[in-house]
Amino acid sequence: MKRWLDRPPGSNWGDFGEDDQLGRLNLLTPDRVREAAAEIREGISFSLSLPLDYPGGTALNPNRKPPVLRPLRRKGLVNFNCLLGELEPGKTDVLSDDLAILHLQYSTQWDGFSHAGSLFDVNRDGIPEAVYYNGFAAGVDILGPKSLEDTDLPIGVGPQESTCGARALGIEKFAEKGIQGAGVMVDLHAHYGESRTLINYEKLQQVLEADQVKVIPGDILCLHTGFAEVVLSMQRQPDSEKLASSCAVLDGRDERLLQWISDSKVAAIAADNYAVEAYPARAGADCCAALPLHEHCLFKIGVPLGELWHLSPLANWLRSNGRHRFFLTAPPLNLPGAVASPVTPVATV
Repeated sequence: MKRWLDRPPGSNWGDFGEDDQLGRLNLLTPDRVREAAAEIREGISFSLSLPLDYPGGTALNPNRKPPVLRPLRRKGLVNFNCLLGELEPGKTDVLSDDLAILHLQYSTQWDGFSHAGSLFDVNRDGIPEAVYYNGFAAGVDILGPKSLEDTDLPIGVGPQESTCGARALGIEKFAEKGIQGAGVMVDLHAHYGESRTLINYEKLQQVLEADQVKVIPGDILCLHTGFAEVVLSMQRQPDSEKLASSCAVLDGRDERLLQWISDSKVAAIAADNYAVEAYPARAGADCCAALPLHEHCLFKIGVPLGELWHLSPLANWLRSNGRHRFFLTAPPLNLPGAVASPVTPVATV
């Protein structure tokens, strides 16, 4: 069902179908996945996830907190190193069972399309509405809590019982698709080191040309900046000032860069830094997005964004072996209604 009369300029709403919830992940076709599998030559795999308790603290984002692990209970006992024989005489089992409270975007993650929308006059009545990719609407398809108290639901209340969540554009759509394909590494760190560098279209093209990297439709673009290594070096005690001045970030205000992302037809973008783009962004007009690359990718053209991936070991191996491409598997959690997800990507070369 078409939900708009006029789509945003530069968007691809409707190109993959009026009810599409996958965006450019549709470009991960069986043919492209088969071609990507040919990048496996050595059979060496790299895990691209940080430990999920990194970066540590709340220096990167005060709203996102480290994970909490708790033991369960079993018939009045703590169900951790639990001697089952104390409950069932004669049994020799020792059991442990736990739960996790996770802020889904705390560490290595995928941003879903319901993570970032925009105000847009979808019905041309002069009143901007809060909408997301392909015209799915806030309050209709993506439901927020009815009150602040609803954000404190008890453990055990799942998305289906909750009063809020993504009824469309949930992260489970990416999981059902299964994100597999060709990853292509752009090694910004090799050219710009650990100094804070705003990467515009020209700087990106210089790196692509210098390293002879070819990006083709359906690729998953991976940007190595070295930021995750800086985070790891801080041992869960992040220095916010140092992080704010470290490593390359995309310039989301650069219209030529955004147009290149559109024209390249990459299926997704993942980086080892926070937000992929500079945040806060360069100053723009009063009416513009605070996260312009998020708006362009997640809201307009349906390109998932991966953040805080651990890319350095893979990037270093690729550079030392004269390669840029690899086979990538990176599905998120199949968690219905969530707007984002932790991910443990695996690259195979």
